[in-house]
Amino acid sequence: MKKQPSLIFCILMDFMGYVTYAIPFFGEFGDVLWAPISSMIFMQTFGGWKGALGGFGNFLEEILPGTDFIPSFTIMWFIQNMQKKNTVTAVKTVR
Repeated sequence: MKKQPSLIFCILMDFMGYVTYAIPFFGEFGDVLWAPISSMIFMQTFGGWKGALGGFGNFLEEILPGTDFIPSFTIMWFIQNMQKKNTVTAVKTVR
């Protein structure tokens, strides 16, 4: 079973996407550089079809102007953790 990323890691990755706007006139140029890197990290972090689909969505979110506020890593973390919470596991009792 693949180890899941921490919430702190996901928040930090989303924060990195916001940082490109901290330097005036660097925002959109920074996004052109950050979008493919962020997308690859997303795919590696979450893996499988969720990682591939989410990585594509993350790329679009980072490359399109005005969409950097969307915390894609954190959203995926919540989606995965809510799925785990809703999964019922059988408990074996010993008498």
